[in-house]
Amino acid sequence: MPINGDDKEVRDDVQVLGNSSYLLVRSGEVEERDWMAGSPVCPLLSQHHIAHAGILRARFPFEIVRADQSGSYMMACFGGEGRVLVDGAWKTVGSGEACLLPPFVRNAFKCIEGHPWEFCWVRYLESRERKPIVSQNSPVLRNYDNAPLRAAIEGLYWETRGAMNPGVLGHWVELVHQYALRFAQPHDSDDRLWRLWNRVEPELERKWSLYELSEIAHVSEEHLRRLCRKRYGRSPMQHLTFLRIQRAKVLLSSTDEKIETIARLVGYENPFTFSSLFKKWVGWSPSRYR
Repeated sequence: MPINGDDKEVRDDVQVLGNSSYLLVRSGEVEERDWMAGSPVCPLLSQHHIAHAGILRARFPFEIVRADQSGSYMMACFGGEGRVLVDGAWKTVGSGEACLLPPFVRNAFKCIEGHPWEFCWVRYLESRERKPIVSQNSPVLRNYDNAPLRAAIEGLYWETRGAMNPGVLGHWVELVHQYALRFAQPHDSDDRLWRLWNRVEPELERKWSLYELSEIAHVSEEHLRRLCRKRYGRSPMQHLTFLRIQRAKVLLSSTDEKIETIARLVGYENPFTFSSLFKKWVGWSPSRYR
C-alpha cells in the first residue's frame, strides 16, 4: 500500500525540512544551499571527494528530492524509519539499516507521518569520469552498525567548532570515509556472488536467466535469491538490472552511440523497454541523461 503519496510522481528538487534538526560539516566545494548556511567547513573532506556529512533528526513533513545527485549518497538509520526511493521504487529504511544510492540518479527520501526518523549520512562529490564508491558488489539496503560512523561525524563536527587541529580533523575525516566504505565496499563478499557477477558483468548484453545465474553460483535459484537479498538488498535479477543501468549510464556519458545500440549492449532488444526502465531507475530518460 502506498505511504505518504508514494504513488505520486516524484518531483524535481524538493526540500521540506519542517521541524527537523541536524548538524553537518561540509567541504565547501559544492553550491551552498540555504539549509547549509552557517555549518562548519572542513576542506580536508575533499581529499576523499566528500561534499558533506551529517546527522539528521527528521520529522514529518520532511522531504528531500534531488533530480540529479552529483555523487554517491550513503545514509545509516539509528532511529525510527523513513522512505527512500531506491532502484525506482519506494522502500522503508529503519533503525539498524543503511542505504547506498548511486550518483547521477534521482534521489528522494521522506518521513512517514507519525514516525520520526534519525539517520547519519555521507554525501560524495563525483564526476561522471571518476569511478564512484558504488561498485558491482555494493549493497543498496542492508543491516549496518551505524554507531562508529555517527561517532566519527560527531567528532568531526565538534572539532570544526572547536580547536580545528589539522591532525585531529584528518583523523576524523579518515574515519568518516572508512566507515562509509565499510558499507559501500564490504570485504565479507560471498565467493559465490563474487564469481557470479565477475562472470556476468562482461556479458551484460546476454539474456541471462535466473537458472543460468544460479548455475554459475553453484546454488539453487531460491538460495541465490536469499544470498542476494541478504548481501545487496536486491533479488538476483534486480541486481542484474542495476549492473545494466550502471553500464548504460557510462556509455551514455562517454560515447556517441545511439540509444538503440546502447540498449542492445546492455541486454535490451527493445529500446522502448530500455528507456522506460532507465527512467524508472535513474529518474531521467536516456536522451535527457545524456
